[in-house]
Amino acid sequence: MFAEYSFEEIKSILIMQSFGGLSLLCIYVLMGLGLYVVFGQMGVINMAHAEFLVIGSYTMCLASKFVVDHMPTFINHYLWIAIPLSFGVAFLVGWIVEWLLISRLYKRPLDTLLATWGLSLIMQQCFRTFIGAREMSATLPDWLMGSWAPTDTIDIPINGLVILATTIILTTGLVIFTRKTRWGLRMRSTSQNRDMSQALGINTKVTDRFTFALACGISGIGGAFLTTVASTSPTAGTAYIVDAFLVLVLGGLGSLFGLVISAGFLALLSSILEFFMTGSMAKVWLYLIIFIVLAKFTKGLFSSKVRT
Repeated sequence: MFAEYSFEEIKSILIMQSFGGLSLLCIYVLMGLGLYVVFGQMGVINMAHAEFLVIGSYTMCLASKFVVDHMPTFINHYLWIAIPLSFGVAFLVGWIVEWLLISRLYKRPLDTLLATWGLSLIMQQCFRTFIGAREMSATLPDWLMGSWAPTDTIDIPINGLVILATTIILTTGLVIFTRKTRWGLRMRSTSQNRDMSQALGINTKVTDRFTFALACGISGIGGAFLTTVASTSPTAGTAYIVDAFLVLVLGGLGSLFGLVISAGFLALLSSILEFFMTGSMAKVWLYLIIFIVLAKFTKGLFSSKVRT
């Protein structure tokens, strides 16, 4: 695989593919943050999580279309409204889903798996019916296009840098939110001991609803940024859901640090492998490496105690 490349060529390839994997890393982290909250903290297996990514990406695309059709002079600024809007729409849908469905399935992980898998199929069909089955892309601002070249051999996409900065801000914000705010402390308390939290006067039903909706909103932001690197479709999220769960499990359930480290590891490895071989073979080698790592670290690289 490497025999036809010189050492300098391999070095340049590794650097470029590392930067090329930035966007994939950020999508993994943004999806993983939602799964970290829902699966790692609440014990809910949400197979429809990818569809909230699609909600965010469709919100971004529709906002872009509206601006292009009715407010073309606003095209370089709409991103700052579309991203919070993607979060808000996904948050609202997540709130309704938790109220109607998830709230009846706590402590029944297999039931949540089946129910949310069915929900994902329903949501995909709703996307096809009300938005359309064709792929859709967002019109990006001019300042988000192009790349930054720190050297003659390295080009870093500007959209990748923007996604990276946003991911760092969101991850840091989530840590601060869960550790320093009243709602964050309620979330942690409920995830660790529901009965004691209720005894202390915490409304655990509302806390669970907010937690689930927050996870969906974060995934919606991931979907908004997905449109900066790829088009979206009713099934666009299915390409990321398995890898997002692998990122969460590999890092260790309930470990935010492990989530970020494993996302970086998988994104970098995937980007490098896909350069040297076909996409399907790259996936085979990627999953084989993950299997070997999990065989050694059965609870993930950085395991943490979660609610039982």
